[in-house]
Amino acid sequence: MAKQQEKTDLQRALKDCKGSFFSVGFFSMFVNLLMLVPPMYMLQVYDRVLTTQSLDTLLMLTLVVVFFFMIMGGLELVRSRILVRVGNRLDTSINERLYSAMFRRSLVVQGSQSAQPLSDLTSLRQFLTGNGLFAFFDAPWVPVYLGVLFLFHPWLGVFATCAGLILLTLAIANEKSTKRLLAEANSEHIQAQNLANSNLRNAEVLHAMGMLPGIMGRWSKRHHEFLSKQSQASDRAGALTNTSKVMRLFFQSLILGLGALLVLRGEMTPGMMIAGSILMGRALAPIDQMIGGWKGFVGARGAYERLNELMTQIPDEQRKMSLPAPRGEVALEGVAAAPPGTRMATIRGIEFRVAKGEHVGIIGPSAAGKSTLARVLLGIWPTQVGDVRLDGGVITQYNRDEIGPYIGYLPQDIELFDGTISENIARFGNLDPKKVVDAAKKADVHKMILELPNGYDTVISSTSGGLSGGQRQRVGLARALYDNPVLVVLDEPNANLDDAGERALAMAIAQLKAEGATLFVISHRTSVLKSMDKLLVMKEGQISMFGPRDQIIAQFAKKPRGQVSQQGTARLSAISGGRGTEEK
Repeated sequence: MAKQQEKTDLQRALKDCKGSFFSVGFFSMFVNLLMLVPPMYMLQVYDRVLTTQSLDTLLMLTLVVVFFFMIMGGLELVRSRILVRVGNRLDTSINERLYSAMFRRSLVVQGSQSAQPLSDLTSLRQFLTGNGLFAFFDAPWVPVYLGVLFLFHPWLGVFATCAGLILLTLAIANEKSTKRLLAEANSEHIQAQNLANSNLRNAEVLHAMGMLPGIMGRWSKRHHEFLSKQSQASDRAGALTNTSKVMRLFFQSLILGLGALLVLRGEMTPGMMIAGSILMGRALAPIDQMIGGWKGFVGARGAYERLNELMTQIPDEQRKMSLPAPRGEVALEGVAAAPPGTRMATIRGIEFRVAKGEHVGIIGPSAAGKSTLARVLLGIWPTQVGDVRLDGGVITQYNRDEIGPYIGYLPQDIELFDGTISENIARFGNLDPKKVVDAAKKADVHKMILELPNGYDTVISSTSGGLSGGQRQRVGLARALYDNPVLVVLDEPNANLDDAGERALAMAIAQLKAEGATLFVISHRTSVLKSMDKLLVMKEGQISMFGPRDQIIAQFAKKPRGQVSQQGTARLSAISGGRGTEEK
């Protein structure tokens, strides 16, 4: 017997709301029973009040109807509020899990940096709290109304049943004819939206080089595809929806004619004729509501499927046993790795050990795998083969929120986030002013921050904030040095620095040495590499050489001139204090 697939967090969250849905169904039962009041009132008015000419009977009937309508209004309000709270409960129960899954997917799946799942959750919640869902709660009571019509006269029941089947057929046709087009339209819309977000993040480049017309053309093509498919789906749905509306009105009018015929033949009363028309309208209403709200239902269903797929693809990360605080010993054991979403390894056979407090400079030509190695070192990208160990334990065995404070990372592309400078340096955790200032002083950015109008409370964004590239890099360095991490990885830390920034970086590295922190520096500029204990030379995704700095320089010096590029010779000559030119 096949093993039953485990439910996703979304499915479990919806299951937890099952009691609330049952409550809505319970209130819907009374709402739909009270929907019988209007036709019964008309029946009594036509067959009793008009025949007896009794004002007292009319008064009492009217008071009873008013009372029942007040109850029905209260029940409608209650079930509506229950669904609103169900939507909020669903959102609250999975939004953090969803955010985490969305974040982790961006790490392991290339090109998936999108906040679309949050929009999908909003679409699902809005459908659950909207009027479209009421049609599904009211639909089970359609047989009750048809049963009452059969009690009035069998022909009324048969007519209403046939009308309902015709409208149901239109609803199914609506689903079949629009499902594929709406799914494709939603997919095109998401891709066009992601493309627009990506373009906005690079607005300065687009504007500077006049790239807007070309890049806008790419977006426009996707957007027009979305409009075309959505228009086709809307045209089909609109034709079927209007047909359904016209047919429902036609059937309601026609049942009056059938009722009049039966009254003329003496087979039922005029009151039954009027009440029958009202009852059939109520019986057909849920089907009509389903057709009218089908687009919302399809959107919610697509959102549900995408959310389920995400949570299946990125299962919840289980909490691991807490490990002792790391000291900074690093070992890579036969590691091979590739960027997320690709299979071809960009680094292979990486194996070395670094003791606590050692400083390692990583050099090599472009596309040698240096940045990949940095990400694998920190456990950002998973290994295909082999293990990355920190103090003997595989780095993925640590809970990330526990090991994070012991790690400092300055990526090649500096990313600061919406908030104050102090919040960015403190990594948006508990803000300790002393630690923030200490980190800023290590990065020699304290004075620069104080010169800003609001100092450490200056608000910056992920893309701007009045800071130059060098200033952003030094704030990023302060963030990496916050709270004295034991393992620090700097990827091209001086790419945007001037001479003063270079000196500040050298001082920060000396401070890390004094604190006994393990350091890996990727750089093409020799000023940083001069202070390293060891050098690791990468070539074509593999370690070409690794060892003490002076030993690696000596090995380069012994190599035949044809095996060492002029650029590499100059770089190592500069590291050793020779007259080689430094690469900028």
